[in-house]
Amino acid sequence: MAEFSYRPLRRDEMDVAADQHRLAGELIPGFDLSLHSAQDTRAFYCETVFTGGPVWGAFDGDTLVGHMALKPGWIDHLYVDPAHHGRGIGRALIALAQDAAADLQLYTYAANARARRLYETAGFVVEEHGFDPEHGNRVPNVRYRWRRA
Repeated sequence: MAEFSYRPLRRDEMDVAADQHRLAGELIPGFDLSLHSAQDTRAFYCETVFTGGPVWGAFDGDTLVGHMALKPGWIDHLYVDPAHHGRGIGRALIALAQDAAADLQLYTYAANARARRLYETAGFVVEEHGFDPEHGNRVPNVRYRWRRA
């Protein structure tokens, strides 16, 4: 198994993270790439995600292979390059967040079985089932919560 390094991303790395968001998102049932252009997603990452809290990156050498955006008490985004799924990157990113906070929440699509397994394995429990308003309340989501014991 490859060794990965982890560090906060810089603003000049947000375009790569935004592209990764779209690439990994394509595999998520219900994720609708047509809602936002690649350019809009890049702007969102630079203007909103980067300024909302730290964004941690997982690197294989100099290549970004996963990232996680945090807000106080929340994992806001977590995406791993599909070519690197199953290599412990998502779990390592979650561990970074859990080391820094005693209480975390996140949303994921209800149909995203891979992510749900990851979060449940990391100790997150379902707190609420709902719908994603960005998709006209058509896409079911799940709110998870983790608290340090």
